[in-house]
Amino acid sequence: MLFYLISILVVLVDQTAKWLVRTHMELGEKIPFWSPHLQFVYYENSGAAFSSFQGYGKYFSIIAVVFVAAVFYYRRQGRIRGPLLEAASGFLVGGALGNAIDRVIYHQVTDFLVFGNRGGILNLADLAINAGAILIVVYLLVDHFGHKVAR
Repeated sequence: MLFYLISILVVLVDQTAKWLVRTHMELGEKIPFWSPHLQFVYYENSGAAFSSFQGYGKYFSIIAVVFVAAVFYYRRQGRIRGPLLEAASGFLVGGALGNAIDRVIYHQVTDFLVFGNRGGILNLADLAINAGAILIVVYLLVDHFGHKVAR
């Protein structure tokens, strides 16, 4: 249940945030938020992370669908169990679907979060993917050091 709850919540929050950005900001517009270390900047990315592979976004939507299918397959096989892996896979699937929806509908991904002066720009789906990856690392570390992980 945790997997589905997180996946659906990530897609809904991500798509709502992107819709708000597209309808209330001009492309390239910057809005400081909370501190100089976090800004909203409306950007459309037709590629992948760090604006690489511009114009090839449609292929990443195919990869996202294959990834989501693989997660469902491994869940059905019982290989993804326990709260850490359920949450991790939920964040990963929700993030992948959130960006895939953008790529299919708009042929690009709406990005809007800039943290600090590093120049990278993200969206909530990207943050969910990062959260999922971190949870997998936590799971692997806990499992490696022999602590019991609830399965």
